[in-house]
Amino acid sequence: MYWIALKMLTGDRSKYWAIIFGITFSCVLITEQSAMFCGIMVRTASQIRDVHDADIWVMNPNVRYIDDLKAISDNAFLRVRGVPGVAWAVNLYKGGGQAQMANGNYQSVILFGIDDATLVGAPQNLLMGKIGDLQRPDAVLVDEAGFRYMWPDEPLHLGKTIEMNDRRAVIVGIFKAKRTFQTLPILYTRFSRATLFVPPYRRMLSFVLAKCAPGESPEVVARRIHEQTRLKAVTQDQFSWMTMSYYLENTGIPVNFGTTVLLGFVVGCAIAGQTFYLFTIENLRQFGTLKAMGMSDRRIVRMILMQALVVGSAGYCLGVGLATGLGMLMQTIRPIMSFFLPWQVLALTGVAVLVIVFVSSLLSIRRVVVLEPGMVFQ
Repeated sequence: MYWIALKMLTGDRSKYWAIIFGITFSCVLITEQSAMFCGIMVRTASQIRDVHDADIWVMNPNVRYIDDLKAISDNAFLRVRGVPGVAWAVNLYKGGGQAQMANGNYQSVILFGIDDATLVGAPQNLLMGKIGDLQRPDAVLVDEAGFRYMWPDEPLHLGKTIEMNDRRAVIVGIFKAKRTFQTLPILYTRFSRATLFVPPYRRMLSFVLAKCAPGESPEVVARRIHEQTRLKAVTQDQFSWMTMSYYLENTGIPVNFGTTVLLGFVVGCAIAGQTFYLFTIENLRQFGTLKAMGMSDRRIVRMILMQALVVGSAGYCLGVGLATGLGMLMQTIRPIMSFFLPWQVLALTGVAVLVIVFVSSLLSIRRVVVLEPGMVFQ
């Protein structure tokens, strides 16, 4: 029975490949756009994920996401240290700066100032230099992408100098960082130097990074910090989701990508459904012959569903493969492009394909079920 269904399916190669093309096109759109959307969302929280030392972020109660900078009291880290369950707490500055290049051009940068004594919060994946080099006068670390952006015609090397707020800064290390949403160069320096690289404000402390004592739950300790200091305290995962939720709720990113995904789904249903229906109409005589020979409607329905699953599986594999290859190629040519393909995207695409082939086969099933076997002999 299934062998006959496969022979019928591949008998007309043009319609067979047309159905697969429709599903493949739909899969490419759904997979690629969903992966780009996930990549952008991951980038919004990349600066949080790059901090590996701390369990808890403490901030102003009105902060909504990582770039929503609202300063807190400069002694807030001392108050956090006094909360039971906190092993240590250090200050962290985050802000925007203007770097003046040797040629006189200015470049906006993301500036981090970490604790002078412990250097907690410093990047871990260094390509050149050492974290301890930050103890040198005027020392800063720059991310690899930022170095190539500021000096595109030069190979990676140390010793480059810039000026920020009329103060000299020397590149003593280059690190590899996750891509950010703003794609600006990222600079790390000591907290005391960061406050000199930007215009002075009454309060300069952006965040407090805290580590839980052994055996303590980050969620429980964060709740204690909030109760005792009245500051917002969240775990790293909570802060990441808080940042991504802000962009989901307050930007047009979900609507833009969602529209393209929906368009791919509709186009896939239209192409595959129409072609599959025409394929069934052309094979009505064969289906009628099978019914005249005593084959039940249930078995014929299973044949049609098997045909739909075959073309759906082929289209899914081709579509996911093409989307993955295209995404990797785009990242190679333009590293600024975001492409992140978690298993959830593959599952979403798989569900979409199942719906497409199911909808495509419904009209065909109805046309075959109502077919009278006697029509074959007319």
